[in-house]
Amino acid sequence: MNKIAIQGIKGAFHHLTANQYFGENIALTECLTFDEMPNLLINNKVDYLVMAIENSIAGSILANYKLIDEYNLNIVGEVYLPIQHQLMALENQHIKHINEVWSHPMAINQCRVFLRKYPHIKLIEANDTAEVARLIQTKKLKGIAAIASSKAAKIYDLNIIATNIQTNPENYTRFFILNKREEKEVKFNKVSLKFITKHQQGSLVEVLQIFTNNKMNLSKIQSLPIIDEPWKYAFFTDVVFDDEKQFITALNQLKKITTQVKILGKYSKMKSDKCKVINVK
Repeated sequence: MNKIAIQGIKGAFHHLTANQYFGENIALTECLTFDEMPNLLINNKVDYLVMAIENSIAGSILANYKLIDEYNLNIVGEVYLPIQHQLMALENQHIKHINEVWSHPMAINQCRVFLRKYPHIKLIEANDTAEVARLIQTKKLKGIAAIASSKAAKIYDLNIIATNIQTNPENYTRFFILNKREEKEVKFNKVSLKFITKHQQGSLVEVLQIFTNNKMNLSKIQSLPIIDEPWKYAFFTDVVFDDEKQFITALNQLKKITTQVKILGKYSKMKSDKCKVINVK
């Protein structure tokens, strides 16, 4: 049984992601914040971390890129999870009874259009979607609803009073599956890299040209400031290719024209047909 650490509690979207990647038979470690997760892995308390890295609407979670780099975490897989938000409350509670909605700020933002229909409802930000669902059930809070997953409603025995309230139906979050060691002889067609260019004109263009020349698809590029080096940036990228030899050739070329290249992970690109809604069990 794999020991998995997630941000949030059972019923959170990180929990759904863990189930999609590892199956139902896992030992879950719940974390309040992302910051406490790496040490669990380093100290062998868990085998893997599940960590959100970007959302199709809200963009990248920059702090998590920093954690992956700082703790030398290894990316072994990815999951694109459709994010479907449900409005839930205690049994016999309906939308007309709700005075406040509590949830994670990102979940609230992703449901703004629906929530504008009810201007009398006060919006309260919380640390975790599923935690609010649990709190409502534990304390029998009437007049308060949570925005969370269908799985959270089932686990904490709440009534879903409005389904799929997210503004954009094409709302996905990308999660990384992380461990602290590189898998041996792993098959891969996608690599996450960090590189730092030389501080001179055209250096980034030169890097991008290497990817083009080796017929590699640059599926993401994200810049982050380098601590203690004002106005200098590190670039975090994802590249996809058909042949591992393409990557090896490109990597050797990158090393010659950059000041640093670091492999954050080699893994298989998630197939689009696996990007689906998880049935609640």
